[in-house]
Amino acid sequence: MEQCTYLSVTQLPDVARRVRHHILSMIHASGAGHPGGSLSCVEILVTLYFREMRVSPTDPRWPDRDRFVLSKGHASATLYSVLAERGFFPVDELLTFDVIDSRLQGHVDMTKTPGVDMSTGSLGQGLSAACGMALGAKLGKQEFRVYCLLGDGESQEGQIWEAAMFAGNRALDNLTAIVDYNKVQLCGPVAQVMPLEPYTDKWRSFGWSVVEVDGHDFEQLISGFRRARETRGAPTVLVAHTVKGKGVSFMEGQAKWHSRPIADDEFERALEEIGLPQARRAFGADLLTDGAGGGKR
Repeated sequence: MEQCTYLSVTQLPDVARRVRHHILSMIHASGAGHPGGSLSCVEILVTLYFREMRVSPTDPRWPDRDRFVLSKGHASATLYSVLAERGFFPVDELLTFDVIDSRLQGHVDMTKTPGVDMSTGSLGQGLSAACGMALGAKLGKQEFRVYCLLGDGESQEGQIWEAAMFAGNRALDNLTAIVDYNKVQLCGPVAQVMPLEPYTDKWRSFGWSVVEVDGHDFEQLISGFRRARETRGAPTVLVAHTVKGKGVSFMEGQAKWHSRPIADDEFERALEEIGLPQARRAFGADLLTDGAGGGKR
């Protein structure tokens, strides 16, 4: 059973570059999508799927796999791109994004897409589902971990804090939330729409261990996830400081790129800035460690 693809820190940026290329290509081809918030969480998902989580592309429903919930469901292009790079389905299928009857709809669907553990759509609901998964693991004496990616604008939803209170109360130390804190939401800066600060204090007050990281720095992300695994008696949240539209200068920090299509000239400019991805190499046995023994973390 394949459990973990373990890439070195020097290999991860190349995967992230390919993922950004996929995201732009998918949204450009479909004429719809959310480029800003998709580009801001690339390093987070690449770290999870190529360094942290135990998953099996050949057996997506493997009972002992780690679970991931994309609560900020509008960043589906990022998750699809990472799943394709990880081998859950062909990379070529990414260009069917948001096409009628495609497995890759605008919001992820666990009944259609290999590797998707939870369907998401309306914001604010994902952390509750992740709490249920984590509690289920505890009750069933299973060792899998649960990861949930939240948006900062999404954190204005009351249900997030109900779930946070529940997780702290039940000491769900097998649960890690990650906040894509890019500080820009649909209608403008988060600080102007509905300020979250003092944000880390809020999480601590609900009984969470808090780790702040640069969400584009692989070493900080790896260290943050390691601290989460080592924490006992409390859930952990990684507050990942990111840049909306990361990697494309004219998208970075711009609310207008929260949700809009990418014109032909913008697409070419964006690809030029990201750089052409290196030839895609197969993730073969040379990149795997510990195999059925549990995957080196």
